[in-house]
Amino acid sequence: MDNRKQILQTIQELSSQESYNLVYHKSNGDVPMPSVNALAKIVETIQEIIFPGYFGRDVVCANTIEFYTGVNVDKLFAMLTQQIHRGLMFDSKDLTKEESEKMAEDIAVAFIKRLPYIRHMLSLDIQAAYNGDPAAKSFGEIIFCYPVIKTLLHYRTAHELLLLNVPLIPRIITEMAHSLTGIDIHPAAQIGEYFTIDHGTGVVIGATCIIGNHVQLYQGVTLGAKNFPLDENGNPIKGIPRHPIVEDDVIIYSNATLLGRITIGKGAVIGANVWVTHDVEPKAKVLERKL
Repeated sequence: MDNRKQILQTIQELSSQESYNLVYHKSNGDVPMPSVNALAKIVETIQEIIFPGYFGRDVVCANTIEFYTGVNVDKLFAMLTQQIHRGLMFDSKDLTKEESEKMAEDIAVAFIKRLPYIRHMLSLDIQAAYNGDPAAKSFGEIIFCYPVIKTLLHYRTAHELLLLNVPLIPRIITEMAHSLTGIDIHPAAQIGEYFTIDHGTGVVIGATCIIGNHVQLYQGVTLGAKNFPLDENGNPIKGIPRHPIVEDDVIIYSNATLLGRITIGKGAVIGANVWVTHDVEPKAKVLERKL
């Protein structure tokens, strides 16, 4: 068989329903899926709004900041509405285009109203990163250079969208940060204020994890799940709490692994390279494996 016939045969195999059934997306009402490139631009625009003068336009003056912010918010509203509409249509086969478009507009407005809160939370995270790292020279260095702030911008954006019941898009946004920084935070995780991760690479925070205020992690920390239970058909049972609860003022050092629905009490210190699968008392220090 010559090369051309081999290629045609492969095309036929790839085009058979048996081959593509599990990996094929049929659009709802001919509405495209959310665009990763567009979502990246949305996060860039949010970054410009949250941190004026650091990203986007080189110089932002105090007497023009309202105009500059207004332009970016207007741009954000249009882009976000379109992508939320696509996400809603991807997730539901029952919505009409008109219903989805109206829902998307309402959700976009609700999200935009949360931008001052997101900025407030990130401001506290910046302070936490600065105060937790003797090598940091300024808040500006933290904003511009530290991977934890890039990650938390993505996470706090994605988490607010998730709370507004936006499908798919929150996970795409946090996976962007995962690819950029090596920090993997599920958008459903609950993280309090004044949170930081020093260095950051290799950190994993699972979907049902709850983290309090003034918590500091180091690189390589895993807040994960143990093997979760199966139903009578042998399928994993989803939606149950399966990740750690970390209370206020906890420090977890590099490469520690915490698994299951355990509670790390307020003010506890978890040492490097330890394995923890049981509750830890407040203010306790765990410096060796705790099973």
